[in-house]
Order: sequence, then structure tokens, then C-alpha cells
Amino acid sequence: MLKFVSAGLTAAILIASSAGAQAQTQGDWVLGNYKGSGYWFAGIAEKIEGGKITILYDDGERETVSLSKVRPYDWMIGMEVECNFQGKGVFYPGTIASLAGEKIGIAYHDGDKETTTTGLCRSF
Repeated sequence: MLKFVSAGLTAAILIASSAGAQAQTQGDWVLGNYKGSGYWFAGIAEKIEGGKITILYDDGERETVSLSKVRPYDWMIGMEVECNFQGKGVFYPGTIASLAGEKIGIAYHDGDKETTTTGLCRSF
């Protein structure tokens, strides 16, 4: 029985992740490809209307895009990201070591570590 439940859950997760943002209500946390940069940034669905979503990014930026241009927020411990080390403007690769709301602990690949905010990080 456990195998069946696990397989069903895996299939449900795969279907949900391939279907777009799944943001149905204001306040959902999503990832947006800010200005088509190729990187995914965390933000909140500020407004959803007529197939469009306005994202208030964690760094304070805002943009309105088609719902198909966002994806579910899926950051978790162990995931690879890039973060703006000490807020100095240069992004470095690392692994999420801790995550609590907008607070994120990063273990950089070069050995440095820091606790920062999701607004200073991006994923691929």
C-alpha cells in the first residue's frame, strides 16, 4: 500500500510542476523569470486576473506577466542556487543550507557561508 501511495504522490507532484505556477489566489509564493533573464526569483502573487499575474518579488521589484511565465516556489534545503554574496552585486553558486520564510542560509561552493534573504538569490 505504501508503494502505491508514494507512486501516486510522485505522479501528482510531476503533473502539478509541469502545469505552470498553480497560483490561484493572491498571496501565493511563486518563482518568476524576471524580465526574461533566464533566472527564477522568489516573489508573491500580488494580483491574479485575466490570465495575468503581478509578482511582487522579494527584492521589491514588481512585474506583470502571463500565468504561464511563472512556476511554483520550489526552493528547499539542498537545492542549488546563486546568491548575491553580502549584497555586493555579484552572484555566486551555492547550496541552500537552511530556509525559514525569506531567511535563507547558503553554503557557497567556495566554502563561504552566509544567511541572507531570498530577495538576494535566484535559481536556474
